[in-house]
Amino acid sequence: MMDPHQSLNEDLDISVGVPGETPRHGFRGQPHLPGSHGMPASLTIAISREAGARGASIAKRVGTKIGWQVYTQELLEYIAQEGTFRQEMTDQLSTEANAWVEEQHHRLLREQNMSRNPSILELSRIILALGTQGDVVLLGRGAGCILPARSTLHVRLIAPVAERIAYMSQWMRLTEEEAIVQVGKRDAGRAEFLSTHFHRRPDDIHQYDMLLNTSLLGEERSAELIFHAAMGKKQAMLETAEPPAEEV
Repeated sequence: MMDPHQSLNEDLDISVGVPGETPRHGFRGQPHLPGSHGMPASLTIAISREAGARGASIAKRVGTKIGWQVYTQELLEYIAQEGTFRQEMTDQLSTEANAWVEEQHHRLLREQNMSRNPSILELSRIILALGTQGDVVLLGRGAGCILPARSTLHVRLIAPVAERIAYMSQWMRLTEEEAIVQVGKRDAGRAEFLSTHFHRRPDDIHQYDMLLNTSLLGEERSAELIFHAAMGKKQAMLETAEPPAEEV
């Protein structure tokens, strides 16, 4: 039997991208922003989920439908801790993008009292750097708390606890009792992470653009709804973007 403390496969998979393409774990560069450094180039999808609500599977489906890179919780943490990746992302940011990252970072510390834990400071910079270019799907690690609401589709995936336990039991080949422990442990850990570092609660529904019951909707329909919502919000975001300043 698999160790019940081993991470669920849906949380471990960091080789995420668009099927048929070579997985890209580096930063793809920074396009010119549509206005000043107050506006990212495009939309980011941030997905939060209850344990066993099939978050990683749905995130991958969304990435496939929309053609965007998917960054799982583990990949975000790895990039934040790996100096080469961090440096690569910093080097490829434009001057405007770097200014925006710093502006948003100060906003998080000043207005939202974000944790000054060194690992959180690094993580937030990575997520903000990805947010400058947009067109990415971020799973977990408080991405929806870090990125501004205007340029982020913040999604929460939920399901009845009994179904989440059954799913985790099947996926990890655990007994029901072991699966109950895992669901509780993961939910509690994610809630503590948000509370400690961002002063947020995952059950505050007003912070999300979408709240989807994956048990009722299934993976494919959930991904389809997120896709259409993202396209709508991206269009609205670009329509209201500040036009580039004219050269004098």
